[in-house]
Amino acid sequence: MFKKSILSIFAVVLSFNVSAQAYFAYIKNGEKAYVAKDYKTALEELTKVIDAKADHDKAWNLRGLCFEETNSLDRAFTDLKKATELKPKEAQYQFDLGRVLYKLQKYEEAAIAFGEATNNDKKMTVAFEHKALSYIAIKKFKEAVEATEGALGVNKTSNLYYIKGIAQDSLMDYQNASYSFNRAIFYSNKNIQAHLGAAFTFSKLNDYNKAMESMNKALAIDANNIEALLVRAQINLEHKNATNAIDDLTKIITLNPNESKYFVHRGNVYQDINQHQNAIADYTKAILLDKNDYKIFYQRAKAYEALLDFKSAVKDYEAIKKIAPYDGSALKMLDDAKKRLYELNKESNNPKLVMLDPISPKEGVLHMPKGLDRYTFKGQINDESLIEFIKINGKDVAFNKDTLNPLFEVEMALPENKEISISAFDIYQNGETWVMKIIETEVEGPVVKLIAPYASDNGMVYLDVESPTLYVEGILNDESLIKKIMIDGAVASFQTEELNPKFSANINIANKDNFKVIAEDIYGNSTEKVFTINRENVALLADNPMGKTWVVFIENSDYKNFASLDGPAKDVTMMKSAFAKYKVNNVIHKSNMTKAQLEKFFSIELRDLVRSNQVNSILVWYAGHGKFINESGYWIPIDAKRDEEFTYFNINNLKAAMQSYSKYITHTLVITDACESGPSFYQAMRSTPKEKNCNDWQATKFKSSQVFSSAGYELAVDNSQFTKTFANTLVANPDACIPIETIVNKVSSAVAKSGAAQKPKFGKIAGLEDEDGTFFFIKK
Repeated sequence: MFKKSILSIFAVVLSFNVSAQAYFAYIKNGEKAYVAKDYKTALEELTKVIDAKADHDKAWNLRGLCFEETNSLDRAFTDLKKATELKPKEAQYQFDLGRVLYKLQKYEEAAIAFGEATNNDKKMTVAFEHKALSYIAIKKFKEAVEATEGALGVNKTSNLYYIKGIAQDSLMDYQNASYSFNRAIFYSNKNIQAHLGAAFTFSKLNDYNKAMESMNKALAIDANNIEALLVRAQINLEHKNATNAIDDLTKIITLNPNESKYFVHRGNVYQDINQHQNAIADYTKAILLDKNDYKIFYQRAKAYEALLDFKSAVKDYEAIKKIAPYDGSALKMLDDAKKRLYELNKESNNPKLVMLDPISPKEGVLHMPKGLDRYTFKGQINDESLIEFIKINGKDVAFNKDTLNPLFEVEMALPENKEISISAFDIYQNGETWVMKIIETEVEGPVVKLIAPYASDNGMVYLDVESPTLYVEGILNDESLIKKIMIDGAVASFQTEELNPKFSANINIANKDNFKVIAEDIYGNSTEKVFTINRENVALLADNPMGKTWVVFIENSDYKNFASLDGPAKDVTMMKSAFAKYKVNNVIHKSNMTKAQLEKFFSIELRDLVRSNQVNSILVWYAGHGKFINESGYWIPIDAKRDEEFTYFNINNLKAAMQSYSKYITHTLVITDACESGPSFYQAMRSTPKEKNCNDWQATKFKSSQVFSSAGYELAVDNSQFTKTFANTLVANPDACIPIETIVNKVSSAVAKSGAAQKPKFGKIAGLEDEDGTFFFIKK
């Protein structure tokens, strides 16, 4: 039993020794880490001490200092408070607690803690200083003076006298404050703050010379001391020496060019001496540095007012509201400014209306797309003053009343009388009413048609040369005037005052497979059309003696007053297939054309296409009903009437049309698989056509104007031996090229064998220039 007790006591003592040795190491490690500013390690080690020995006052104090250094002030307060509770007579602990309370702006509690420190250590001058500063922070200036006097009885220092001077100056005891500041200077001539304090109190005592003497001494210690320069500027201002004050502020700005407050300070001085333009310049610079300080805008607005620049002043007052919409002081500034400026800005001009949508091409008229029941009206009221109200057809319209020249937007049902009345009054009761008639406009987008390069119906564009740029020419069809035309981002040129205008532009097509044409009319109706680029023709033109070769098919099948035909469509398909093996740069296929369309196509459209695309050789193939009347051949348009010759298309009109652009063409070949062309259209060959040689360069270079018509005098049939043989001859041709004469001979022979009464006719087109050249079909 006795042995067990001895062992238990020994175990407790041993445990205590081990624990004591551990926390002694922890406190030593914590102190070392604190000195090395390794606060994280220090906190870890000191926490171990506190965990091992909760009443270790030094560990609590030192951990509180670590928290203070890491700006964890609330945790610092807790630990430092605990240290003072464990050891209340330790002056340093009380001082450390007071310092953290001061940082937490708990000045009353800080003063008490500093008081406890001075009670425990009468010679702790720094605690007296902080106690006085705590009282100054809560404006207990008498208590601050008493705190410094208690310390000065023990230890006279420059800093104590300086703090005492601050407290006395705050009590407006300038005489004693001056004495205290000078005693501070006595104990430390390098104390710039004491020199500043002395200068300030001398100024309050109206001793300008001594004030400036003190300031000069301070600046002799540090010529660039900002506070010293500011105090000297303030003293100069108080003694009506603005020029010297501006000099000091200018030096401060030179030293601190990015501080807005110094520009404001100098601007205020300029404002006081009526140099408003200089003031505006400084305020503007300050705004550039700090756009969110509404007070600077207020100061600049007052300077603008002084220069009678009320518009600029109003802009700054409006800026105040945007920057600080809920700040009471800012709103009061704005309200005062509005009252002051109301009378200054009073004018008698009526508002003006600008309609944005729908547009108003002339006074009293609005253009609007037809077929609408409701519309969103958009506009702007322009006026020198703010607008009080806007009404449309007697109803109030919402808008921003705080904005000059406000925009408005309102959706409403269209009135039955198609009339809109808009009224607007400004804040000075200047008003105007506009009554406008609604005119409905078309809603279709423009129709885009390319002339050069020619585009097929599916939007395919065939290029003739390999070039990074492309000249594009076209025409727009629209009921209205055109507003803009863009081709792949390039602005196209056109006549804006011309209906259905032609347009042109040069565009970049390098590495592009397509380009887009965007057209918009004056009513906002727009069209976008994409054209695909095909460069196959570049190779076709490279070694084609016939040059750029076009084939035009006119296929009429669906007649109104004549029997409809299946043959023309089949024939055109057959011929397209045959031509596919030959160098044909472009195929135009027109189907079911009226008389008006035929006349327009040959007299205008084809002419423009040939000229713009620089076509060298052209073949026109007609497949459809035909008539031969009074020695004249006719193509039957789909709208032709039976026994009304006037409704037919006389192919002599084709010759007349082709004469206008024959100067652009080297080779012309007209093939009509319907009827004889007629003696007035062509000069018949006197013998069997002599076949030309493909190697005869003269035959390709010299002009040719030729026509080949089928044997029929009357309506076409659905099974054309003429076309069949023509196509087969092209397909079976083994040579690199074949002249039209060879085809004519084979077709004529085949038609004769078929038992037809009349042979096909071949000859030159009368009236068109012909130099005995001929039309060759060149194989690919």
